[in-house]
Amino acid sequence: MQEKIDKRDRAAQFRTRLARAMEERHVSQSALARQIAVDRSTVSQLLTGEGARLPNAHVVGSCASALGVSADWLLSLSDRPESAAELLASSLTMTEAPRALVDERIFEWHQEAAGYKIRYVPATLPDMLKTRAVLEWEYAPHLGRTADQAIGASADRLMWMRSAQSDYEIAMPLYEIDSFVHARGYYDGLCPKIRLEQIDHLLEICQQLYPRLRIYLFDAKRLYSAPVTIFGPLLCVFYAGSHYMAFRDRDRIETFTRHFDRLVREADLTARDFTEHLKRLRSQISDH
Repeated sequence: MQEKIDKRDRAAQFRTRLARAMEERHVSQSALARQIAVDRSTVSQLLTGEGARLPNAHVVGSCASALGVSADWLLSLSDRPESAAELLASSLTMTEAPRALVDERIFEWHQEAAGYKIRYVPATLPDMLKTRAVLEWEYAPHLGRTADQAIGASADRLMWMRSAQSDYEIAMPLYEIDSFVHARGYYDGLCPKIRLEQIDHLLEICQQLYPRLRIYLFDAKRLYSAPVTIFGPLLCVFYAGSHYMAFRDRDRIETFTRHFDRLVREADLTARDFTEHLKRLRSQISDH
């Protein structure tokens, strides 16, 4: 709730903030008067007047526009001087998403969040946990030579996970692992040998990195999540296919963190159950 401010204090704060904005932007009284279409004496009165009287909304808005600050900030309704458009631009960014994780921006986000818990809902099996054979099967037909870049980038992510001080929580729908094991849907055509090697690779990584790496499986008939990565309290990034949407404002990060925590809390299989479940599924794959 916005703290109530005495009229005199609000008026004094307006004068202080107006003067600060003019000084920071090197705008003189005469220049501001020209930009907001008033006499210079009017601007002087705005800066030196006394009492609880504030200028009308038109003058406040014109000053805010001319100085590149928000009217709410001038009136002490906000502690952020940026305009609404600037706040939105800084809190939401769009980044082009390549077919595979070769974008250095992804790696920069991981590095920026070093030491924080990273929560991750992947679009398929996590690229950084895939074997080279799976990555080649998945990317080579579409990327050609750049498939090696995708494979290298995934190896970099795994190496970073091993060395960084971040905890990683991964939540996936149950059907994702089941579809992989039985070569259904997205994984149709993936040979048994590659699937067995991938399962063994996952088991090995989970054994090596648990509890810093924890994988949970939830029932998609009860819960749903778009592909998203939440980098601690710093940002959350949604994968929309051709682009990543990155949010940095605290409220959205907290909202999607609660969403992810619900996936973990209501998971049908917890991180402790994951490896045994994987072993049971592995036994269903025939290597012939």
